[in-house]
Amino acid sequence: MIADARDFILTHTRPLCMPHAPEITLHLADEATELWLKTEEELGEMGLPPPFWAFAWAGGQALARYILDSPQVVAGKRVLDFASGSGLVGIACALSGAAKVEASEIDSFALAAIPLNAELNGVTLFPRTGDIIGESGDWDVVLAGDVSYERDMAKRVTDWLFALRAQGKTVLIGDPGRAYLDRERLTAVAEYQVPVTRALEDSEIKRSCVWQFK
Repeated sequence: MIADARDFILTHTRPLCMPHAPEITLHLADEATELWLKTEEELGEMGLPPPFWAFAWAGGQALARYILDSPQVVAGKRVLDFASGSGLVGIACALSGAAKVEASEIDSFALAAIPLNAELNGVTLFPRTGDIIGESGDWDVVLAGDVSYERDMAKRVTDWLFALRAQGKTVLIGDPGRAYLDRERLTAVAEYQVPVTRALEDSEIKRSCVWQFK
């Protein structure tokens, strides 16, 4: 394993304002492929997933913008930012007055990046490690950005989120319409044109929506 993920992040990223949420600054990478290779070298593994923690993905930016513009969704509430990545959505919630924000991740780099980014924005997030799909938790609001890019994971996550909504929790999904988004069960509540990294997406602007269950 990497000796110090925190030092790795600080070495290979720099603080950047979010294009679609300029109120928030994150430690981000300038070049996707170079960082990806460096991550593989550090861990001594090949074929790792993209460094989700080092970029502001379209769905997360849309969700963050929605929360910043509609703080009443999370103000005074217990929030879960699922598959948090950089912590972007969780930071938006904390800035909007959430009582407590848990940021869940399974990636060791993301778990190091989340508190670094929270500190950069003067807020506190509570990292949650491991696979929490299937848990009920004590959250009032559950947010998930960019979780529909792989078939099996998308179905598993969406079924869980649907169950949480049935329990009375507020559930919102940020997604630019990826292949495995379960549109039949969702309806869009907001739409944005989000600037993204061309190296990771198929365009420089992604039409991205915030979705809720019908």
